[in-house]
Amino acid sequence: MQVIKTPIEGLLVIEPRVFADSRGWFLETYNEQRYREAGIEASFVQDNQSCSSYGVVRGLHFQRPPYTQAKLVCCTQGRVLDVVVDLRKASATYGQWYAVELTEENHRQFFIPRGFAHGFSVLSEKAVFTYKCDNLYHPEADGGILLSDPDLAIDWQVPEHLRILSEKDQHHPLLKDLDNPF
Repeated sequence: MQVIKTPIEGLLVIEPRVFADSRGWFLETYNEQRYREAGIEASFVQDNQSCSSYGVVRGLHFQRPPYTQAKLVCCTQGRVLDVVVDLRKASATYGQWYAVELTEENHRQFFIPRGFAHGFSVLSEKAVFTYKCDNLYHPEADGGILLSDPDLAIDWQVPEHLRILSEKDQHHPLLKDLDNPF
């Protein structure tokens, strides 16, 4: 596997080694030893999967301490733009965002350490998105940032009039108004 460092400390893009032949392909989606050697120390305890249609934008979500989560995410069907925002107050990249396209063709994974808000937009007709978390989900610890925050100016690659959002995601605070627990 190839590990690609991003401009934001701790964020990693992983390109697994794909073995393809006339039957199809095979890849290792997770190997604790290899991932630890790559600097990913998370011990994953929960796996999640979502299925969404074109235009769905989910995010920007996080879990407040003590229930923060690191995530290892990928898109197993379709195509998504995966986006994170650095919420770590002591970070040189606080308030900056980074995006990576995850597709069923590129097999990329994205490792997101604790202290980030996370979301994605669906760019294909349908997408199946999976993620491993290193802490269990706690609804009382839910937090979020408005995905259309003008100070962030994230290009979700879905026209605003075609975006499909949950009621909750339409009412998150702006980053500047966030009671930031990180």
